[in-house]
Amino acid sequence: MSGRWFEDWSIGDTVVHAIRRTVTETDNLLISTLTHNPQPLHLDAEYAAKTEFGKIVVNGTFTFALMIGLTVEDTTLGTLVANLGYDKVRMPKPVFIGDTLRAETEIVDVRASESRPNAGIVTFAHRARNQHGEVVCECLRMALVRRREP
Repeated sequence: MSGRWFEDWSIGDTVVHAIRRTVTETDNLLISTLTHNPQPLHLDAEYAAKTEFGKIVVNGTFTFALMIGLTVEDTTLGTLVANLGYDKVRMPKPVFIGDTLRAETEIVDVRASESRPNAGIVTFAHRARNQHGEVVCECLRMALVRRREP
């Protein structure tokens, strides 16, 4: 287990996650078909070529999910009770097939749980950047994280 316990987090802590991932055509095709999303911007190269982007744009739900996945090992792997919610999800730049994404996390809030004495709530500000350093996705994630056993 490499995730951190509730007591290990402080406001202002930052993590630059080591894992990177290059987005493939298969990634985009799978997420689009698994979620029944027929958006031609994600699936039709001829259609996408006529848009302002000039090529297929990767489905944003994949970008979001990949960003969260890239952060799990360093944040909540084995210590998560539950994700309580995601807020302020933004995608300021498009992601294209072949882009390599990395993630970084800042802790913006840490507080004890009122209903669960064995856990606390950590708010993570996650950001995904492409190979050019541009932010392509960001969000706040509120997670219920286990406390160390006494």
